[in-house]
Order: sequence, then C-alpha cells, then structure tokens
Amino acid sequence: MEQHTAATSERTLSSELAMSAVTLRVGNLETMSDYYANALALVPLDERAIGREVHRVLGRGNVPLMRLVHMPDLPAVNPSDAGLFHTAFLFEDAASLAATVYRAAQDPRSQFAGSSDHLVSEAFYFTDPEGNGIELYLDRPRHTWTYTNGQVDMATNYLDPNAYLSTHLNEQVLAAAAQQRGTIGHVHLQVGDVAVAREFYVDALGFESTLAMHPGALFASAGGYHHHVAMNTWNSRGAGPRAARLGLGDVAITLPGREDLDALATRLRGRGLQFADTGRSIVLNDPWGTQVTLELPGAGAEDLLAA
Repeated sequence: MEQHTAATSERTLSSELAMSAVTLRVGNLETMSDYYANALALVPLDERAIGREVHRVLGRGNVPLMRLVHMPDLPAVNPSDAGLFHTAFLFEDAASLAATVYRAAQDPRSQFAGSSDHLVSEAFYFTDPEGNGIELYLDRPRHTWTYTNGQVDMATNYLDPNAYLSTHLNEQVLAAAAQQRGTIGHVHLQVGDVAVAREFYVDALGFESTLAMHPGALFASAGGYHHHVAMNTWNSRGAGPRAARLGLGDVAITLPGREDLDALATRLRGRGLQFADTGRSIVLNDPWGTQVTLELPGAGAEDLLAA
C-alpha cells in the first residue's frame, strides 16, 4: 500500500480524515426521525426551519450523525439513480453493534437486507422507510487485514445474524444505546461510471484507491483504511446527473486543518472543477450532482443547521 507522506500530501487527503454527518432529504420528517431514533438509537440534537424546509440533526452522545431535511414535495428515491447505496455506521465493539442490529431488526419499518463477513469487518444491512440503505458494522483489527498486489482483501462471506446476536448481544449495552459513541465509518455511493468516479474521488479529491478489482465498484480511503468512500454501478450503470429527489443530500468529510482545504482547492482548480469555499469548508458536486462537503473539525448540530 502507498504510504501517506509529506511528499504525497499535495495530491492526497490527510490520513487524519474522518467521515461526518450524512444529509438525507426526507418526505416524512416525523416518520424518518422516529425510525432512526427507535432503530438506531439516534436522538434529535437540534432543529431549524429554513424557508419552507425543516432541518433536524440526529446523533449519539451529542455527535451529529445525520441531518434530515424535510422536502415532502420531492419524488421518492429511485433505486437506479446515482446517489446513496448506504450510510455505514461504525461501532467500537461487538456488543454495541449487536445491540443496534437487534433494535433495527425489531422495528417493523426496517427491511433487513443481509449480513456479511467482509474479512476487514462484520456488517449488517437494512433499508429505511424511504428506501435509503444502512450498514451497521464493526472493523476487525487492522493488523489482521490482508492484501493482494497492494489491494486490501475484502469478501462477502456468510455471517449468521442470529448466531452473532446470541454471542454478542448485551442487555446493558442495549439499554444504554443512545449514550454510546457513534461514527459514520464510510459512505457507499451509486454512480453511473466507475472510471469517472475514480477521476473525481481519487484523482481530484485525493482519496487513495484501496480495492479496484471488485466488479463494478471502487473502494477508496485516506490513511490506509479499507474504505471511507465506495462507488458502484450495480444498480445505476449509465446513470446521468441526479434529478431532484428524496434521498442523499450531502456527504460530509472532516479534514484536520485549513492547509488541507487549501491543498484540496489547488487540486480542484488544477482540474477546472467549480467549488465554493466558505473559509471553514469546500463544497462541490460530483459528476452526478451529489454534493460533497469537506470541512474543518468542530462542526456541531448548530453548525450543520447553519450550513
């Protein structure tokens, strides 16, 4: 694997990058807010009316993880469009993961979409009431990951959900789920063309490819993580720019310092890409119209509502 060093910092994102709160446009704010509160133990942190839209920020332990934007006039998610494949919530231990999987499975509004041992992680998949994908996962220790020709080894092996819950479910953790720390581990996107996605997310933004041999997909990260972003064409091959619909509104990424934003701005200008620089963030659209925000640390619920 290529190491992230000072010599490559002008063309790659910082190894200290972190994924931030994901924004969803929703048709029924109360249903969606209640679903994420019940199924994933996210709690409302703040809310604001902005024009005709109501923005509500949800999180765990005062850490914003989602912003729901009420836009009831938009048409429903189209599963063949470019946009969100899933938002992936990362847990610190097996008990916390099992407790949230149990909660999500118990909510009748959830659609269970499977579970997999990916070698680098153990993951469970659901679909929310408006068709947005969700992954709940736990990383295996990084020293156990293996590589082939510089690419991280990942697979989709069977993982028995009932056996996992029987082994790891902890009633104490289940009862205190909303107090547990949570993070967005990665965001997996639907795109129209993987090569075009690589030009934007790897060549322009500065992620590093970690797995490019998987059919119809590309996985990329900063700092050697298995992936912070993934892009696939499994449902969306040939998709053009996104129409105004419910679903993904913004992918947010936190960078450690202003110098990282400056280096990013230089890369984007060099490729002739348009972007907005607010001083604390750089905002731009990918080739399919998905908004990506790269921002400085410290954004809380109030900052999300002001964005």
